[in-house]
Amino acid sequence: MTETKKTAPAHEPTSQFPLDPATGELTVGGHRLSVLAARVGQTPFYAYDRSLLKARVQQLRAALPAGIELHYAMKANPMPALVQFMAGLVDGIDVASAGELQVALNAGADPHEVSFAGPGKRDIELEQAVAAGVLVNVETARELPVLAAASQRLGLPARVAIRVNPDFELKGSGMRMSGGPKQFGIDAETVPEVLAQFGTLAGQGLQFEGFHLFAGSQNLKPEAICEAQQKSYALALRLAESAPAPVKFLNLGGGFGIPYFPGEARLDLAPIGANLAALQARARTDLPGAKLVIELGRYFVGEAGVYVTRVVDRKVSRGQVFLVCDGGLNHHLSASGNFGQVLRKNYPAVIVPQGRRETAVEAASVVGPLCTPLDLLADRMDMPRGEIGDLAVVFQSGAYGRSASPEGFLGHPACVEVLV
Repeated sequence: MTETKKTAPAHEPTSQFPLDPATGELTVGGHRLSVLAARVGQTPFYAYDRSLLKARVQQLRAALPAGIELHYAMKANPMPALVQFMAGLVDGIDVASAGELQVALNAGADPHEVSFAGPGKRDIELEQAVAAGVLVNVETARELPVLAAASQRLGLPARVAIRVNPDFELKGSGMRMSGGPKQFGIDAETVPEVLAQFGTLAGQGLQFEGFHLFAGSQNLKPEAICEAQQKSYALALRLAESAPAPVKFLNLGGGFGIPYFPGEARLDLAPIGANLAALQARARTDLPGAKLVIELGRYFVGEAGVYVTRVVDRKVSRGQVFLVCDGGLNHHLSASGNFGQVLRKNYPAVIVPQGRRETAVEAASVVGPLCTPLDLLADRMDMPRGEIGDLAVVFQSGAYGRSASPEGFLGHPACVEVLV
């Protein structure tokens, strides 16, 4: 048997999700977790906090210069209710499929402020984009004649921006989206050739609007983000010399990261704001009339969500405690460490005892119900002692959760999502 040690609670209140002062229970969106679970009617589930989403947008508005547009990249979390809420807070929505486009339009997003990126767009998707009046971030020269043909059939302009694959990357990013050979965007050195195609397709409805550059994601180093923005701006300025029309739209990407693991510091927005102010001042002369856009997904929603699953069994195997839950990597692949982590690290997590105030703390592993050792949500973390019926909570779960997970794997029940 393992020895349980008596000490202070392992989880201290966070600024995002405080403890209820009367019961000591974790709260989400102002609701005690046990009450929220009863309201949802099942575990596992994701819960996203409206007030945290709104606060994050306000925080960015305050830190960045006025006039910088904020776009929500809904691939981070495409829950329809959340997208609708975000559409009322930000300046635009970025989608990566016709399915996401439909969600954005149903959510009430202004089509003129929706952009559509992604490799491998099917012809029908490009026609849908033209019909909807959204901006298409072209990733290959193949898309141009398809858009022109759709414009001719529909009698509508095909709004186009060129997604550029720069010859640099976002240093220190969790996922590098540019530099070297990439399936994303058009290599910077060949962009002038693609822009020349606008001349051959003149009069066929193509409407050039600007450039989209996205160097990487999940970066906590402001100096790296500033450098990528400066290089992106300089590259766009060079490419604008070959453009068939003035630049009206310049998406400088995002890359803003959130802290997941011990030792990670929050991103300092002050130098990024100062850098964008300087670029904005230059753009008034270099690119008059162009709007500068920052595209963010994880940074908007990641810290506003939790994943909640219930302990269905407690077992001790050769001295190690396993808390077996009714959900795992089938709903939260990223927390299991199988969504891009090279070395697995624990997301912040906690056990929330039900019906008691637990003072004992133990090292335990939180696992799901799947027949694979990869189904691991927390590996030997110090947490309040868990019993059958208790709730396990994984924080930093608002981005790349349910929609990025193999929910059908092994046929276990689906989880649900709520916005509170």
